[in-house]
Amino acid sequence: MTEAAELPPAPEQAQAVFGDRFADAVRYAELLADAGVQRGLIGPREVPRLWERHLLNCAVLSEVVPEGVTVCDVGSGAGLPGIPLALVRPDLKITLLEPLLRRTNFLTEVVELLGLEHVTVVRGRAEEVLGTLPAVHVVTARAVAPLDRLAAWGVPLLRPYGEMLLLKGDTAAEEVKSAGAALSKLGAVETSVLHVGEGVVSPLATVVRVEVGESPGGVRFAAKRAKAARTGRARRRR
Repeated sequence: MTEAAELPPAPEQAQAVFGDRFADAVRYAELLADAGVQRGLIGPREVPRLWERHLLNCAVLSEVVPEGVTVCDVGSGAGLPGIPLALVRPDLKITLLEPLLRRTNFLTEVVELLGLEHVTVVRGRAEEVLGTLPAVHVVTARAVAPLDRLAAWGVPLLRPYGEMLLLKGDTAAEEVKSAGAALSKLGAVETSVLHVGEGVVSPLATVVRVEVGESPGGVRFAAKRAKAARTGRARRRR
């Protein structure tokens, strides 16, 4: 069995960022450092940097998420960025989408333990739930795949004029450039690289914003969504 490294105390920035949910953020960090490592959701080497690299880095994504919107966190894994975002933004309605059972079990336990009533856990892949989950205003993801592949999964889940907000690393600008043609085919109308977390994380967190027009995913996905919706209505009438 893997022995987890010791979780360091929360930095002072965490108190300001999480506010009255600070105690819940600490509990979540403890769960990641213990059960998260034991279940193979995060590596033991990540424990010493859980606060700066993971919780705070994800929480500052809230700076660019509009108020009162619906969010789908694709490939949520251990709940990053979805859980930190939920802790700092009770105004959001968040779906944590994850295909692996051991991860969805962990996410469900965390959501129940922390009393996150505005968060729902769904097991599945983005391409599998298309048309069965309501379209959302915002799709989030963190380092789960290259930009073009992430967009292919996430953009079709968006409402018209929605946006993807993706936590990326130093190669974000290069990814945006190389994925330009693929993003255009998916209905993206504007893509930009943002930096958030001033005074909270260093280096700043890098976010790729992909804004879509009236046909998220393009024509092919519009037809797929319509077919899934018709199938869903037919099932409900039975």
